[in-house]
Amino acid sequence: MRTRLTALLGIKYPIIQGAMAWTSDANLAAAVSNGGGAGIIAAGGRTSEWVRDEIRKAKALTDKPFGVNVMLMAPNASEIVDIVCEEKVAFVTLGAGNPVPHIPSLKAAGVKVIPVVPNVKLADRIEKAGADAIIIEGMEGGGHIGTQTTMALMSNVLAVPHSIPVIVAGGISDGRAIAAALLMGADGVQIGSRFILTTECPTHPAAKEAILKATDTDSAVTGFSRGSAVRCLKNDFTDEFLALERAGAPQAELDKLATGTNRMGAVDGDLKRGAVLVGQSLNVLKDILPCKEVIERLISEAKVTLAKAKDIEL
Repeated sequence: MRTRLTALLGIKYPIIQGAMAWTSDANLAAAVSNGGGAGIIAAGGRTSEWVRDEIRKAKALTDKPFGVNVMLMAPNASEIVDIVCEEKVAFVTLGAGNPVPHIPSLKAAGVKVIPVVPNVKLADRIEKAGADAIIIEGMEGGGHIGTQTTMALMSNVLAVPHSIPVIVAGGISDGRAIAAALLMGADGVQIGSRFILTTECPTHPAAKEAILKATDTDSAVTGFSRGSAVRCLKNDFTDEFLALERAGAPQAELDKLATGTNRMGAVDGDLKRGAVLVGQSLNVLKDILPCKEVIERLISEAKVTLAKAKDIEL
């Protein structure tokens, strides 16, 4: 399956693995890349030393392209960008901040730059600033989300041709969704939640089991009214957070309640007080498989869906 994204990154399939904090490590990234996609190491919440070690570990596990995600609001973001340049990583995805100042140094080091953008205005700005591709991410995804749905973003951003590949993310958990994005004009997709349910993913088994048991109405969004929305599974933590949010609690109180909950969910498997970050497309997440099998299934489903689209009488 060839698109502008596969040509840009030198990968077999137009699939990028989403960057999930405490989950997207070298083992997962390498497994996705070895399976034909593009794996990503998530630097969010990690030390610079950890990021360098994971990059080198991934290089030992795969000879295929992989990337690093940098949260630009992190205090060590600039240091991580420097490490990415020094280690000559194939590409970087950038979010939670302004990527433009980092584009020249990354491109000078031969690193392809793929920022995550939430709207048309920023997509146009990033394209003009020299990015190699962009990711548009809808609010159906897990973790930090924007305000537009994936369908609305595709309708708005893909309404005009772009000189660089456009990658769609947010609630894409099966091959039908991949086909939909490609038919709308995307060059590829970014998938997170489906890769949590893989044998190579280090997410705690209890959190994986909670995702397997979840249905379409089992996710909640905290912080939406404060402009810092995060999607995760409903539990005692989200109930308390949302009650305080609706009651107008000070932001400092909400921040204190939420601090550390991502690690508690993904690493410790605390299903009551931790945050299990996952997207809305829950009912198609039914099994745990090796990354290679997940990717092969996704592509098979996408091809079947695309073939059916050709059969529609016009």
